[in-house]
Parts: sequence; structure tokens; C-alpha cells
Amino acid sequence: MAVLVNGNEIVLSGTVGDLYWDECFTASDVIVALAQVGRGADVTIRLNSGGGIATEGAAIHSALAAHTGRKTIVVEGIAASAASVIAMAGDEIVMALGALMMVHDPSGFTFGTVSDHEASVRSLTALATAMAGIYADRTGHTADEARADMRAEIWMTPEEAVERGYADRVQAKAANDDAAPAEPTAFDYRLFTHPPERLVALADQRAWTNRVRATAAAPAAPPRQKEKLMATEKAGNEPAATTKSSPPPAATPTATVSRSDAAEIAKLCVDGGVPAMASTLLAEGVTIDQAKARIGAAGEIKNLVALARRKDPTLPGDLDATMLAEGKTVEQARAALFDKLVAAEEKTSISSHPPAPQGNAGLTASASSMERELRRAGIKKDA
Repeated sequence: MAVLVNGNEIVLSGTVGDLYWDECFTASDVIVALAQVGRGADVTIRLNSGGGIATEGAAIHSALAAHTGRKTIVVEGIAASAASVIAMAGDEIVMALGALMMVHDPSGFTFGTVSDHEASVRSLTALATAMAGIYADRTGHTADEARADMRAEIWMTPEEAVERGYADRVQAKAANDDAAPAEPTAFDYRLFTHPPERLVALADQRAWTNRVRATAAAPAAPPRQKEKLMATEKAGNEPAATTKSSPPPAATPTATVSRSDAAEIAKLCVDGGVPAMASTLLAEGVTIDQAKARIGAAGEIKNLVALARRKDPTLPGDLDATMLAEGKTVEQARAALFDKLVAAEEKTSISSHPPAPQGNAGLTASASSMERELRRAGIKKDA
């Protein structure tokens, strides 16, 4: 089980990114899961991961942050490295009893020339700075304080995580709950600088070794079986009955989009800088080609708004999101931006002489002048 959706609850377990273990989860998996929960719906995410690919963790954090419903993230077992970045996306971060959280510097391996190593240093420094910003924003620390925690590789108990601001509270144990705390997920914890001895012992005992999957030269392994997304629950918290004759719920994206296509569409949205768009596309049941066209148009609208804001910084910073939410086409966005910039130009024109009535001719001249300028900037196209 790597990603499991049950009603308004998502379970994320295993390695962050499709690299080491068969049990893993990616940004695409998480976006598909959020789409099934429903945009704007409150969601609980149960997280148990020793980390993985830092950039994948950042992508998952962005996907969760873009979800408009309230997000409660419960750390069960462990949230280390990239997984701790994911946890910071929660509106409320809850540490289960016995769970651990760890933050540290991202790392990488470089083989090559001095230039290759220098490029890796720049890349890791930029990534570490971005991660420190995420930690600082959530904890209330300064970026320098968060960076110091990362360099020290701090391991936190539930109480310590709350004290340091990396979590909001420790999960209360139910009176009739005698179950042992969740065990940390499979990961080679010996790779870390200061891992707790119990995690090292567990990795030794279970022979957990972070190894890249076998290459194509090795004997073919059976395809990985991923958990299927569960149907929406019925009222009364009873799981919906699933029979061969029962049609899938209309609200479930997988009813019209295959899981492989849904994952591809989700990845396209992440790569295109519009992760929040995935839930809309999946709900509409678009094809991959249709999704590419829509995502490309969204990217063009974002670029047009960025160009327009360079001309008029008073334009709202979320204007691109508003236009996308309104379903504007690229040409409609161009026209709207043109009108806004012409109006702003007329409003801010300054003259040492008393203003004379402009009339239609004056307005036309102003618009024509602005049109030439915007055409040069790429906001206005030739008819």
C-alpha cells in the first residue's frame, strides 16, 4: 500500500518518489488522490515515510498546498527528509504517539568534472534554501533558523516537534486503543547522519537497503500492483458496495479516465505549473491530448498576465488564477488584459494642461497607441 483513498482520508506510505522501493508514492499519485476526494473538500492525510527524492517531496507539498479544503496531516511512524517537507503543507500537523519527524539538508551524488560538482553545489544550495523557506513559513522560525535545523539534522519526538513548531499537537490516545504505535516504513535509515539507534537496528533486522530497481538487463519482474482508489463512502461511514454490475460513481475521475492516463495528466499539470488544474481535467474526463492543449493554454495565459503585470504592477497577482477559474480562452485573456491596460493608461495619463474632452477619437488614439505597445510586448496579436 503506497497510496490509499478512503472517503476523505488519504494514506501515504513508503518512499517519496518512484526510486527505491515498490512501496512508494509520487506527486502524480497524490494529485489523483486529491481529485478523488474532491476540490475544496476537507481531507486527512496519514503520512508514514522515511523520505526519498527531495524535488518530488516539494512537488507533493505544492499539490497539497494548492488543495483548497482544510488539510490535516497525521504523521504515523515517521516523516523524515522529503516527507517532513510534505507534512508542512498541513493546515494542522498532528504527531501520532511514538512517531518521529526529521529535517536535514538535501543531498546528492555527482560524478564528473569540477564544473559538474560546482553545478551540484548550486543546485543543492537552491533546493536547501527553498526547503528552509517551507519550514520557516510553517514553523514561524526565520529561514536562517530553519537552515540551522537542517544542517544539524534534527530528529524530533512528537512533543519536540510541537515545541519546535514543526507540528501543532500530539494525537491523543483513545481510551480503548491498545494498539502499538505505527512502525516506521521501510527505508535504509543508516544513510542519515544521526539516525536513532532503534531505526538503525530495524533497518539491519529487516535488511532495508535503498537500492535502485533492477535495470532492463535483469529478469523481468511482475508489474507493480498499486492500490486502486476506493469508491466514495456511503452515508453513515459504511463503505460503498462494489459489484460487477454496479456502475462506478460519476464523481470518481477513474470512471472516465484510466489510472495510467490520470497519472499522466496529473504529471502534466505539475510540470506545467498548474497542479490545481488536475482535479478539473480529471473530473471532465479529458484525453491526454486535450489535457496538453488546456495546460498549454493555461501556461500561455499565465505568461500573458506576467507580461501585463510588468506593464501595470497594480494588476492583481492572482489574475491568472481568476481567468483560469472563469474558463477564459487565450484570446479572451488577451482581450481582457488589453482592456485593463488601456483603461489604466487613460486613468494615469498626466498633463500640465486642463484636460479636454477626449471623445471617441481620443479614446481610439489612446487605444491604438497602447495596442502598438502591447503588440511589441506580445500581449496583443495582429488580427
